[in-house]
Amino acid sequence: MNRAYLSIGSNIGDRYQYLQEAVRSLSAVPSITVIKLSKVYETDPVGYTDQAAFLNIAVELGTSLSPHDLLAVCQNIEQELGRKRIIRWGPRTVDLDILLYNDENIESDDLVIPHPRMEERAFVVIPLASISSDAALLQKAAEFDPEKEGIRLWTAFDGDDVFVHTEN
Repeated sequence: MNRAYLSIGSNIGDRYQYLQEAVRSLSAVPSITVIKLSKVYETDPVGYTDQAAFLNIAVELGTSLSPHDLLAVCQNIEQELGRKRIIRWGPRTVDLDILLYNDENIESDDLVIPHPRMEERAFVVIPLASISSDAALLQKAAEFDPEKEGIRLWTAFDGDDVFVHTEN
């Protein structure tokens, strides 16, 4: 079983619902197991700043998919949830990025792992470090000043079931 870490973000519409739907969609894929989710963080936009704040989470997965097959699943989920690529780093219903895949380094036309600029972004590193035991990642997260970086704990939740299972 391969281990992958994703970052999921949303800043259009019901941001929390989009995060939930993305995680539910991932967990519905037979070759993916959602292992762990970070808390939800609200973050100021980076790059293109004339847009609403994001909600962001990190997700740990177990999967039998190859990195490129996992990328295809992520892009499919984005499309199903209405993602439009109009402005680079612009507003989006949902964004699923593969951050890490085992200890692999991959550089192809459509996929770079570890994710480029990952370590420069508090909105990626802080949630990721909260579900990882990697010492270097934990150290990197400790170097960020969340207030200065515009990242705030938005909500904690009672178990991963809130994301993975639909409510009755």
